[in-house]
Amino acid sequence: MPTVHLLDYAAGNIRSLVNAIEKLGWDVEWVRSPGDVAKAEKLILPGVGHFGHCLTQFSNAGYVEPVKAYIDSGRPFMGICVGLQALFEGSAENPAVPGLGVIPGRLERFRDDEKSVPHIGWNSANTSSKDEGTKGHSIYGLRPDSKYYYVHSYAVPYREGELEKDGWSVATARYGTEEFVGAVARDNVLVTQFHPEKSGAAGLRVLKAFLEGRKSEPLPANLSSAVTKEGLTRRIIACLDVRTNDQGDLVVTKGDQYDVREKSGENAVRNLGKPVQKAQQYYQQGADEVTFLNITSFRDTPIKDLPMLEILRQTSATVFVPLTIGGGIRDTHDPETNRTVPALEIATLYFQSGADKVSIGSDAVTAAEQYFASGKTLTGKTAIETISEAYGAQAVVVSVDPKRVYVTSPDATPHHTMETAFPGPQGEKYCWYACTIKGGRETRDLDVVQLVTAVEAMGAGEILLNCIDKDGTNSGFDLELIRSVKAAVKIPVIASSGAGNAGHFAEVFEKTNVDAALGAGMFHRGEWTVKQVKEELHGKGLMVRGFEEET
Repeated sequence: MPTVHLLDYAAGNIRSLVNAIEKLGWDVEWVRSPGDVAKAEKLILPGVGHFGHCLTQFSNAGYVEPVKAYIDSGRPFMGICVGLQALFEGSAENPAVPGLGVIPGRLERFRDDEKSVPHIGWNSANTSSKDEGTKGHSIYGLRPDSKYYYVHSYAVPYREGELEKDGWSVATARYGTEEFVGAVARDNVLVTQFHPEKSGAAGLRVLKAFLEGRKSEPLPANLSSAVTKEGLTRRIIACLDVRTNDQGDLVVTKGDQYDVREKSGENAVRNLGKPVQKAQQYYQQGADEVTFLNITSFRDTPIKDLPMLEILRQTSATVFVPLTIGGGIRDTHDPETNRTVPALEIATLYFQSGADKVSIGSDAVTAAEQYFASGKTLTGKTAIETISEAYGAQAVVVSVDPKRVYVTSPDATPHHTMETAFPGPQGEKYCWYACTIKGGRETRDLDVVQLVTAVEAMGAGEILLNCIDKDGTNSGFDLELIRSVKAAVKIPVIASSGAGNAGHFAEVFEKTNVDAALGAGMFHRGEWTVKQVKEELHGKGLMVRGFEEET
């Protein structure tokens, strides 16, 4: 098979990139030392996480001059995410660390006065209106009708003509009022802020064009003057609760308020399918992300959880959208070695197996309690902080499991209360949301606003907002809970628990400013497909990513 070289400098999960390249019929060889760079005929520089952390590792390993020399040689070079950022002069994320300076410009942080940061989700990379030389043509497979997956807090602001005057072709995206660089190409160089390996068929098309050296080709006639509506789409996420059944097999299950056993017969664990097959099914239906929540109680430690790691490996080989894994990501004692295994080490195992994000649940509640008890002091040692520092905030999701507690007035509790349109059993007009741990089995004296503000301060990049009262009810999302959490944080929030039909997704997107919404049982039982939900949302004028066939 033809070969492409990947530069491995320990800058995040690249398993899915390898899978995508191999799916396209190419073999991967690793650049593991600066001396290997000159041997490459095609070179890809991936990267995920903090600009300063990645570029410092890159520089300390001695790669700066060999990579610059490789680019100057005219051989094909592609950079992805931090691989794009590295080619610019620097970033506000760490002003003291320089970039390679191959492309003029610096990265700035998105303003969060009107939108969530990080910028996570599917957005455009549109060249059609920016460059007279590219009109009517596809640059490395980029198309104006496609959306691509982005996950970042810093971007290069687009200033018309600045890069073009030096011969660069630029594809842009828009987030709120800010227009930024989504991809840049010139001669032998293509760099993308988005992740093509996580952008479904559209991303595979870009990778294929780079590997085959197809820099420019005419767009189909119906797309030659098309411009996709710019901006971030609303994400639809398929969630798979995975646990071991009584026979020892991992199955997708779903319960009512976290009870996953059948109500009749032998009281067996509810089996709704095999995890890998279900994930592939939702990917084929157009799911924007797939989340695995491992709800099995670990008999040993997560580092011995080989079946779940294998599920990630198999899924990432055929599912080219982001994968999140939750369950057991915490500091853990390993009885075999008699040592404490840090949460970062466990997360790294998941990332190396194909996960893009890890979801932290009960451990986040404990960390938040300690945060407030210490006077809001950050230790730098929590799972959230260590994983975020190494892989970036966008790699850390905090899964929140709150439940309603009714009170007669705000003075009845020190917690954050709201006036509710759904009075309690004694007519109470106010409520607060208590956080729970251990799958909802234990309630803590911590409210949901306290939790989400604490984990945001620790470096979490996203909130997965469940609701015990709504879970398994198919009655719609808890809009009051969602509004209160969105008002409390700047990071993206995923609505979860209660979805029973497409109308519930439309309602949560129309009546709140939530960033994404998640469905489980309605998809597992075959009552709705992801594609049907998106068609309903599109019909209501909501911007969602369309499905593209792989070619």
